[in-house]
Amino acid sequence: MATVTTAARLHFGFQNLSLAHERLYGGVGLALDEPRLVVEAHPADVVDCNDAAAEPYVRRVVDALDVSGVCVRVEERFPRHVGLGSGTQLALATLVAVARAHDTTADARTYAPRLGRGGRSGIGVATFERGGFVVDGGHPTERFTAEPPAEGDWEVPPILARHDVPAHWRFVLVVPDTDPGQHGSEEDQSMRQAVERADPGIADEIATLLTRRLLPAIGTRDRRQFGQAAARLGRLNGAWYADEQGGVYRPPAGTIVERLSAEPAVTGAGQSSWGPTVWGLTDTDGVDAAREAGRTALDAAGVGGDVHVVAPRNTGATLDE
Repeated sequence: MATVTTAARLHFGFQNLSLAHERLYGGVGLALDEPRLVVEAHPADVVDCNDAAAEPYVRRVVDALDVSGVCVRVEERFPRHVGLGSGTQLALATLVAVARAHDTTADARTYAPRLGRGGRSGIGVATFERGGFVVDGGHPTERFTAEPPAEGDWEVPPILARHDVPAHWRFVLVVPDTDPGQHGSEEDQSMRQAVERADPGIADEIATLLTRRLLPAIGTRDRRQFGQAAARLGRLNGAWYADEQGGVYRPPAGTIVERLSAEPAVTGAGQSSWGPTVWGLTDTDGVDAAREAGRTALDAAGVGGDVHVVAPRNTGATLDE
């Protein structure tokens, strides 16, 4: 039997959505140590899976690896479509677990396009591989334009920069009880419309932000500067998505971001991907205050939800056999 353990990721945003620039997308994000996903697999003559979301990936992997079958059990998981990257982690964990159950190996980056992952952002693949803070290189604009290539007809974006995240940093995750974030065909349509309308000037500002503030901040382990720069990156991305999600942030994320940002122990807050998860950055000394600020933010937004404070993850997925 093979067991793969991986975890969530935050997606701060993209470097460019404008067709006026040479490269499109270019994700920025980092790996979290929780919530976690655990997938177990052992050989079988048929496909047997206890998780409806995982089963399509299991069948694709069995076909791609040309193995007889497999029994897969998802023993631990985190919510889908809340902005924490569950789809990519589930697909890749399934891939590696099934391969090892059959005494072979499968490179996540190579197989990801065949599983429908890595078509825009490479952050999920990169954090599965190595964890940490990651900036990917996006895709050539002439290949993606407003319509992505046919599924599987791409390579996962290259990693341009990767840094360990300081171990004493903590991320407060506020997950409101609202509808799931965009995914599937709905997400494809929204991204297409955002790309067709995207202001290229925003990408220019993001390029300056990334090279002069965000990368130096992670390189020098400056939490305050990093949090503020990541928050700014999210707001700039929100300007691209405003028509698609009802504002710079998807309601009620704006209220939650505002309340978290007002807490002195939190240095930067924003929406992860399409939300509804909101992140805030603190450290081990600010955990209690950040957690309370998250609860207060939910109250201010008039919604229920969950608040977690988690550590970063600077390693990739683990495999036990």
